[in-house]
Amino acid sequence: MLFIIDALDEVFQFLQSGGLVLMIIAFVTFLMWTLLFERIWFYRGALTRIVTDTLDQWESRAERKSWNAQQIRRKMISEVDERINTNLDLIATLVAVCPLLGLLGTVSGMIQVFNVLSLTGGGDAKSMASGVSLATIPTMAGMVAALSGVFGSTLVNQIASRESQLLEDHLTMDH
Repeated sequence: MLFIIDALDEVFQFLQSGGLVLMIIAFVTFLMWTLLFERIWFYRGALTRIVTDTLDQWESRAERKSWNAQQIRRKMISEVDERINTNLDLIATLVAVCPLLGLLGTVSGMIQVFNVLSLTGGGDAKSMASGVSLATIPTMAGMVAALSGVFGSTLVNQIASRESQLLEDHLTMDH
C-alpha cells in the first residue's frame, strides 16, 4: 500500500513540475487512450454482432443483382462503416494536439524564464530552473503522448479498414 502512495506522490510531483499545460496533456492523453480502447473493445465485441446482422439481412434478400439491390448494399455498407469509423477522426485530432500542447508548455516555461531574467538580471538560477522545467517537461510529455497515440491510432485504423473491406467482400451479389 505504501508503494502505491509513493507512486501517486511521484506522479503528482511530476504533474506539478510541468505546470497546468502538463495536466492538460495528461487529460488529452487519457481521453485519447479511452477512445482507442473503446474502439478496440467495439471491434472485438459489438462489431461482430452488427456485421452478422447485416450479413443475415443481406442474405435474406431474394434478389441481389438489380440496381436497387446495389443501392441497398451500398447503404448497408455505409451504415456499418459509419459505426466502424466512429471517433477515428477525433482520435487523430487528439494525437495531433498533443505535440502542440507540448509546444505551448515550452513557450509558457520560457516566458517564465525570461520573466525571472528580467527581474533578477540572471542571478537566480533556482527560479530559472523551474521555468526550464516548465518548458521541457510538457514538451517531452506531448511528444510521448503523440507517439503512443500514433501507434494506437494506426492499429485502430488498420482494424477499421480491414473490417470495412471484409464486410464489403462478404456482401456478395451472386444471386
